[in-house]
Amino acid sequence: MAEVGGISSDRLRSLIERIEKLEEDKREIATDIREVFAEAKSAGFDVKIMRTILKLRKMDAADRDEQEYLIETYRKALDM
Repeated sequence: MAEVGGISSDRLRSLIERIEKLEEDKREIATDIREVFAEAKSAGFDVKIMRTILKLRKMDAADRDEQEYLIETYRKALDM
């Protein structure tokens, strides 16, 4: 293993190449996700609402309840 300035060049190269591969995988997955959203839109679904639902599903119940409470409080404060 070659070292430059105390850094293993083989190990660094390996890590960089793994990150590059993962970045490529991420781009491919993002493309797949866009295609699914396009399919949903063409089937008549509201993609903006679907994104909101996905965001809510990632939250735990307590955070979701708190957000809903605050939204309702703000709506009432604005007479909506």
